[in-house]
Amino acid sequence: MSAYKVVLNDEEQYSIWPLLRDNPPGWRDEGTRGTREECLDRIEAVWTDMRPLGVRRRASALVA
Repeated sequence: MSAYKVVLNDEEQYSIWPLLRDNPPGWRDEGTRGTREECLDRIEAVWTDMRPLGVRRRASALVA
């Protein structure tokens, strides 16, 4: 069984990454570790708006 971790970038986009590998450039640990399915379940629970952070901020500015 492979172990994974959830990683997050500056645009608040999520991905899973093999636990024993260094994160790709621009990505940091989110804190969740486990099986592929556990990590994907975490992402599904927390990543409710798939738009990158910059797009969400621009959309919010238009509404305000």
